[in-house]
Amino acid sequence: MATKIQPLGPRVLVKRLDEEEESSGGIIIPDSAKEKPQEAEVISLGTGGKDENGNDIAFTVKKKDKVLISKYGGTDVKIDGKELLIVNEVDILAVIG
Repeated sequence: MATKIQPLGPRVLVKRLDEEEESSGGIIIPDSAKEKPQEAEVISLGTGGKDENGNDIAFTVKKKDKVLISKYGGTDVKIDGKELLIVNEVDILAVIG
């Protein structure tokens, strides 16, 4: 049975996109030497945030968007064997088009 997860507040659930395992020169890079990829795909959106006047703040990303996330932002979670990340929307740096 698949677990459904709903981030709370202005948080976004993303899945990191795999980087290439081979360098341009043909050298295979071991997992221990790789940096975590900064590109990710949006899986689900949180419940949203409010501004100081109590008005809803709309998300600027949507499901399935490819995004660039901050290198050290977010919290790693493992759900149904999948490595995912929960980030605040402010930790999303750009949408990749």
